[in-house]
Amino acid sequence: MSWGTELWDQFDSLDKHTQWGIDFLERYAKFVKERIEIEQNYAKQLRNLVKKYCPKRSSKDEEPRFTSCIAFFNILNELNDYAGQREVVAEEMAHRVYGELMRYAHDLKSERKMHLQEGRKAQQYLDMCWKQMDNSKKKFERECREAEKAQQCYERLDNDANATKADVEKAKQQLNLRTHMADENKNEYAAQLQNFNGEQHKHFYIVIPQIYKQLQEMDERRTIKLSECYRGFADSERKVIPIISKCLEGMILAAKSVDERRDSQMVVDSFKSGFEPPGDFPFEDYSQHIYRTISDGTISTSKQESGKMDAKTTVGKAKGKLWLFGKKPKGPALEDFSHLPPEQRRKKLQQRIDELNRELQKESDQKEALNKMKDVYEKNPQMGDPGSLQPKLAETMNNIDRLRMEIHKNEAWLSEVEGKTGVRGDRRHSSDINHLVTQGRESPEGSYTDDANQEVRGPPQQHGHHNEFDDEFEDDDPLPAIGHCKAIYPFDGHNEGTLAMKEGEVLYIIEEDKGDGWTRARRQNGEEGYVPTSYIDVTLEKNSKGAVTYI
Repeated sequence: MSWGTELWDQFDSLDKHTQWGIDFLERYAKFVKERIEIEQNYAKQLRNLVKKYCPKRSSKDEEPRFTSCIAFFNILNELNDYAGQREVVAEEMAHRVYGELMRYAHDLKSERKMHLQEGRKAQQYLDMCWKQMDNSKKKFERECREAEKAQQCYERLDNDANATKADVEKAKQQLNLRTHMADENKNEYAAQLQNFNGEQHKHFYIVIPQIYKQLQEMDERRTIKLSECYRGFADSERKVIPIISKCLEGMILAAKSVDERRDSQMVVDSFKSGFEPPGDFPFEDYSQHIYRTISDGTISTSKQESGKMDAKTTVGKAKGKLWLFGKKPKGPALEDFSHLPPEQRRKKLQQRIDELNRELQKESDQKEALNKMKDVYEKNPQMGDPGSLQPKLAETMNNIDRLRMEIHKNEAWLSEVEGKTGVRGDRRHSSDINHLVTQGRESPEGSYTDDANQEVRGPPQQHGHHNEFDDEFEDDDPLPAIGHCKAIYPFDGHNEGTLAMKEGEVLYIIEEDKGDGWTRARRQNGEEGYVPTSYIDVTLEKNSKGAVTYI
């Protein structure tokens, strides 16, 4: 099957068919382009959707990360990856299908134009040969008619007796001329006819079949290219199916990771206050003084008024507990988190201690690195000046001391919270034994709200804020000195339990550093406190032992 032999006379039809093929190719390319735009818009909308519902982490104090929320966030991440795969599909189609189609369509147009021009040139050349042959034919025909006329004229004059010899001779010459010209045109016509027949045979059996064959091959290549693009269109989608399947599997795993029991426990951890439920209200018998007054025969107005006052006071105490069942009044955030319930306060303090320990570790590592660098400079002065590191080293030690004091302070608060939490239940039971129920109710903070008019006070208790170092030492006798120290750097000693000192000041050592970075010292006037170990040069006496710490 060949277009050159089967369709030798269908040049115009082939022209239209090849043009239709290119138009169809471009139409499919337009389809792919619109599909790419759909994929791009789909991916963009998915990403915007994920961005819209992703959590905005504006602060460290986020909502509890429930497993259902974490699963949803994981699903959003998988959906974001899925959107990325849709973008991959669009990019693959744009590069492998659409771009290839547009380049091929451009080449196809150029090739088609060239083949059609060759066909038209061949047809024009054949038409020119036919025109030359037709002209020679017409000229031969015309000369033959003129020769016939000349022959008729010669025969008429030759048979006419009245014609002169000169006229007959002239007619004969004219006849010979016309006959000669007719013979020449006959030969010309024969030559042109032979040439045209040869060109026509060549045109329809060689030139046109070759051109049509090229058009046929071009059209078949176009069909093959369409087939490849169809396959590439599907392959672009099929390549991402494994990754899309993983995204869907990730969504399923996220759904399976939801743990309702864990979420319930997180609610407890997030909102547990650490308070004990309120106890039973006691029965307060206001009729006792009435019966006593009747038996005495007198009525005491002052006691009645006192009873009314006591009733109001009791109601006021009860109202103080109502926030447990309603909205807790919001107070200003305090440094020790005392505005929070005990359990939440304990968690906040523990978090702060962990953060401070991490910062302390960083500063300690930096200090160690600076000391090593200082040693290197001292051994090799050409590498640097050891004194240049002193400001940075002093700053690092100040940071270490500050962090240690912060840690000690927060640990003291944490110990206070844990101590209150541990003995809260005992307080509630011992209150009945000590007959303190009528005198005061336990407040939400774990202390007692006392009535000044009715309270029977027990032994006096110390309510001042104790430093954690003061709590450890209960002995009345001063500790013996185990050495002395000289202050290398000044220390302000603003925090409670610390001892201020000036640079060069000499102090007595009464307790060595236990590994926490603090040394207990005493001035000559008897003032005691803790000073940073890194700020002093310690000299211990021989055969002396440090003070024993009782906890």
